Amino acid sequence: MAMMPKRIKHRKVQRGRITGFATRGNRVVFGEYALQATQGGWIPAKTIEAGRIAAQQYLRGEGKLFIRIFPNKPITSIPLETRMGKGKGEPEYWAAAVHPGTVLYEVGGTTEDAARLCLARLAHKMPIRVRMIRRRLK
Repeated sequence: MAMMPKRIKHRKVQRGRITGFATRGNRVVFGEYALQATQGGWIPAKTIEAGRIAAQQYLRGEGKLFIRIFPNKPITSIPLETRMGKGKGEPEYWAAAVHPGTVLYEVGGTTEDAARLCLARLAHKMPIRVRMIRRRLK
């Protein structure tokens, strides 16, 4: 089942604009290798779940996958062939608003080659451009 918040303050929110770079959530914290967004955009909850399944099938318990984004924005739409007016549409799905630089997924406990292949499978599912990064040494 796709992720969604348990409870929210407002049922419908405005679209907003994704400007600037991520200042939080832009470093590798939990794993050794990560997938970082180079573009901004919305990532639907179904896409996040599809990426999780693809990565888990590839890792097969040899490593750990960390999901660093959460879909907390309701995306609404009006039914097709509806006349103008009559208000805002009903919430259709949940999405995560992602800024450039945000870390989406992290992988730990595997070799670099395995992590590279796993993150390549994840990158193929994403609707935005992403790149692989590694943890910085202190």
